Amino acid sequence: MRTMTLGKTGLTVSEVGFGCIPIIRLSQAEAVNVLQRAFERGITFYDTARMYLDSEEKIGKALGRVREHVVLATKTTQREGKAALAELETSLRLLGTDWIDLYQLHQLSKPEELETALGPGGVLEALRKAKEQGKIRHIGFTSHSLEMARKLVATGLFETVQFPFNLVETEAGTTLHPEARTRDMGILVMKPFAGGILDDGGLCLRYIRQFPDLMVLPGLDSLEYVDEIADLYEDEREFSAADEARAEAFRAELGSRFCRRCGYCQPCPNGVSITNAMMYGVLAKRLSPAKAVKFTRESMESVRQCIACGECLDRCPYGLPIPDMLTELLEMYERHCNECLA
Repeated sequence: MRTMTLGKTGLTVSEVGFGCIPIIRLSQAEAVNVLQRAFERGITFYDTARMYLDSEEKIGKALGRVREHVVLATKTTQREGKAALAELETSLRLLGTDWIDLYQLHQLSKPEELETALGPGGVLEALRKAKEQGKIRHIGFTSHSLEMARKLVATGLFETVQFPFNLVETEAGTTLHPEARTRDMGILVMKPFAGGILDDGGLCLRYIRQFPDLMVLPGLDSLEYVDEIADLYEDEREFSAADEARAEAFRAELGSRFCRRCGYCQPCPNGVSITNAMMYGVLAKRLSPAKAVKFTRESMESVRQCIACGECLDRCPYGLPIPDMLTELLEMYERHCNECLA
């Protein structure tokens, strides 16, 4: 496993990290085994968040014995300083550590939150004090809004930026990444597989490896997946012309309006299984309409409960017109149902 320096933090990290959302699905014993296998395979960077349920506790159990050899990153969704410090103390306790290497403002995408976060009594002021006390070593942010991420980079107040980037979501590569590089910021990549829609791991990772200063964070949830990702990072093949043709096929299939399965839109107050239903079009293309109907029937039938209340619109970090898309997908599903009966 190759290593890299994470921008001006000076932290030496593996070029691929461990995104810890998926370990919330695992038992503690399973999670500990997966995390320890990742360390054995050379992965030294672990990214979690206070909102990822029991992931911090699982990381603490798994990696406490090698704490000096790993880089731990976590996040807070709090924008007020006092509340953020309370979350920081909880994270320190659950992770079983005296310090957090990288503490990030989580999903800072809404303009109305920015003034609070950066103003007097806000989270940034509190985290600077915690840094002086040695409780955290570096401060970064994550976002799903390109406009907001660029604005935050321009402030010069942060050491790292974490943002979606993959072979179909390339916008950050032409704007955000160059701007971050001019400030020597560490660049973390979330959603390297576009939320799991891109099913060719080797292709996705070869694409990102064209940019050697990007540290990628796939979500890992099994021993087999850890080994698969580690093996891919031992493969020195470069992104080829054939790879680019395959990437173009993915871009043509998905277009610019697709769900990354981040889950921020849920739960729906009317019981719509939004995330699963939003995948219907992709599944119908890849599996066949008949199989898509069979596998997604429950989710697609739940779409009938949508009343276009707009809650999902407010929550979606990508600004997708979710009710309109669900209506279109339901019409497709009904058409496929009729074709199956014909």
